[in-house]
Amino acid sequence: LHLFSFLDRNSRRSLAKTCHKLLEVFQDPLLWSLLNFHSPAELKKDNFLLGPALKYLSICWYSERVKVCNIEDWMKNNFQKDFCNRHENTVNDFLLEVCNRCPNLLSLTLSGCGHVTDDCILLLLKNCPNLKTLKLENCVRITDQTLEAVTLYGGSLQTLHVDFCRNITQTGLERVRGKRPSVMLSAERSANMIPDSKPERKLMLDKASRKLVQL
Repeated sequence: LHLFSFLDRNSRRSLAKTCHKLLEVFQDPLLWSLLNFHSPAELKKDNFLLGPALKYLSICWYSERVKVCNIEDWMKNNFQKDFCNRHENTVNDFLLEVCNRCPNLLSLTLSGCGHVTDDCILLLLKNCPNLKTLKLENCVRITDQTLEAVTLYGGSLQTLHVDFCRNITQTGLERVRGKRPSVMLSAERSANMIPDSKPERKLMLDKASRKLVQL
């Protein structure tokens, strides 16, 4: 088990295929207290196990393709929609599995996960009551509903980051500060970014702009 702990997930899986005893080591829950992923595609591989021993989880996608995910759905062209359709539920589905299998999770970090929803984070807060650290960066679908969930279910939370999340507002942040004053809160740029707009609102603004030009 100690030797396995120094190997990456692919190496662990390869070794596990060589004999039954090494497979047993691979399947030991104690081996899987920490998981780091660098793209949604990695979540679909069979080179790891989810279980109650998981304490630290990070899914950080640092890619130019994240910019496509961050485009508002109604503004995407067909190519962009097709790209997102292939993975838009991947992280949410994975986190739902975490909710069901990993009640002892202490830390979750998500970066560049443009399709993660408030509902998913709410469920995770409810099902992982010992969560102490929640870091969300550049997760554009996260709104004040997640902050509200923190005030209701984040009893163990000590650190909360909602950096570069454009649909977070100053009102939501102040609510967290009021309800959970002990939480170390970071919201770099979030409340100062331009939030999503609805198609009809954009149309009205365009019409108003054209009228001003005509005048």
